[in-house]
Amino acid sequence: MNIFVKSILYLIIFSLLHFGYDWTQWGFLKPFCGINESIFQHLKMAYWAYLITSVVEYILIKKNTKNFWFSRLFSAIVISWIIFLVWYLIPALYGKLSLAILEVFWAIFVAYIAGLIAGLVEKNFEKNDFTMGFKIVIIALLIISALLYILFTYRVPWLDLFVDPELL
Repeated sequence: MNIFVKSILYLIIFSLLHFGYDWTQWGFLKPFCGINESIFQHLKMAYWAYLITSVVEYILIKKNTKNFWFSRLFSAIVISWIIFLVWYLIPALYGKLSLAILEVFWAIFVAYIAGLIAGLVEKNFEKNDFTMGFKIVIIALLIISALLYILFTYRVPWLDLFVDPELL
């Protein structure tokens, strides 16, 4: 799938996960959807959105290259951190955005750019041979990520990464 198209699909799925729980209040969506505006919730949505986008991509194009899944799983693991890095460019270089609409546009832009970067990473990784050790690392990090995203939805740690800024 073209990375520009995939990034739009990712942005749509991310948006659905962002508002899905608020719109429905369905409890089973909590581990996958954002339940507040904390940094952690956005990282969680990015992870699940990329996994879902990759499943949709597979269903639509039925591409079965040797490294299709491992390249996508790796991108799902790192996309949250790509969002983290790109998002914090504005606070680092400029400071707090004064208008909420600017923050919304920045958020949409960051999510789209993260999708592009993750797509570029996976396209390049798809061409490489993964060692068994690296495949094990990808599976382990994928499981650890899913476990933390689910557990910390219900048992919020004391770290500021998990604080809902609307409560500050």
